[in-house]
Amino acid sequence: MDQKGKQPIQFARRMSQLPPYLFGMINQMKMEKRWQGDDVIDLGMGNPVDPAPEQVISKLVEAANDPKTHRYPAADGMRNLRIEIAKSYEKDYGVTLNANTEVMCTIGSKEGISHLCLALIGPGDTVLVPAPAFPVHIYAAIIAGGSVLRIPLDEEGAFLERLEIMCANVYPRPKVLILNYPHNPTGVLGSMTIYERVVELAKKYGFMVIHDFAYNKITFDGYVAPSFMQVPGARDVGVEFGSFSKSYNMAGWRLGYCVGNPEMVAGLRKIKGYYDYGIFSAIQVAGIVALRHCDEDVVRQAHIYQSRRDVLCEGLERMDWPVTRPKAGMFAWVKIPPPYDRLGSMEFSIQMMKRANVALAPGIGFGEEGEGYLRIALVENEHRIRQALRQMKRAMKELEV
Repeated sequence: MDQKGKQPIQFARRMSQLPPYLFGMINQMKMEKRWQGDDVIDLGMGNPVDPAPEQVISKLVEAANDPKTHRYPAADGMRNLRIEIAKSYEKDYGVTLNANTEVMCTIGSKEGISHLCLALIGPGDTVLVPAPAFPVHIYAAIIAGGSVLRIPLDEEGAFLERLEIMCANVYPRPKVLILNYPHNPTGVLGSMTIYERVVELAKKYGFMVIHDFAYNKITFDGYVAPSFMQVPGARDVGVEFGSFSKSYNMAGWRLGYCVGNPEMVAGLRKIKGYYDYGIFSAIQVAGIVALRHCDEDVVRQAHIYQSRRDVLCEGLERMDWPVTRPKAGMFAWVKIPPPYDRLGSMEFSIQMMKRANVALAPGIGFGEEGEGYLRIALVENEHRIRQALRQMKRAMKELEV
């Protein structure tokens, strides 16, 4: 005990493996400025500001008024919701799923991936993750006790070549590969070529695949994102996670799903049985309505994001920033131009928060491979995006670099 008689808190060793959550630092700065009365334009977090479809909200209210929904829900998801998820895969991808054994609901895709890592990964296991990466793809595996090896995510052929080299030469052999297409943060797109080769390698080297497909419906310029489950044999080696958060603007509702390999789904179901009781039943009922009746709302929302993308990218181009317009997702992955790149992505983001009242996500928050970049979210309306660009431009003139 210390001199005041307080018992020191001793955290588990895994806590020392978790670096400071940079996005948490940015969010704290944002909230402090808002408490002081500043109008901070938040382009940092992928947190939709648009409402969920009216039909979905109405069904939530109706279901919440039914006392039966106040009881503990079915832990792996309502059967009717699992059936609708299976139907959506048949309709969208031509994939037939068994709603009882190959589909389960999760409290968003982030929670589902984290819990599945606990079911699959333990001390001494090796996990491969393309980098830069959304933090949960790395740290869910680390929290589970695994060792993470990062694969630079660049051209399709080079990525697949590196993947095979690592599978052939790493000991112990990799146990899990975590994929994410359309990719957060970079916007890199998946393809049937990538998925087919991954399935071949998974069968050859004996690893499992977790695919995060959260941005499956947020696509632009006619691009349609393929599902990992469309590849013959994918179900033999892996699962795919999806989410209602982005497509239906239900981020705070926390509703997602896992589909694919029945043994992996069963493992997720087993471990979740010890952690939670599933999702509020009224939210699941609303999810059924979303899948049955809201396809047009999803298309409309994708068009909104595409328009915001164009406004953002056109504005950055006028400021002489190098920009590649994403074809999917709700972010632009942008390289910081000279001389401001000397600041590094974290310091640049801090300066934009302080001087411009604009919140951005620093690339370093997605791993060292993301240094020099910013992830800019398309969540604010077009007027606010233009305003943010004007404020950034003024703030950059003030910076001494």
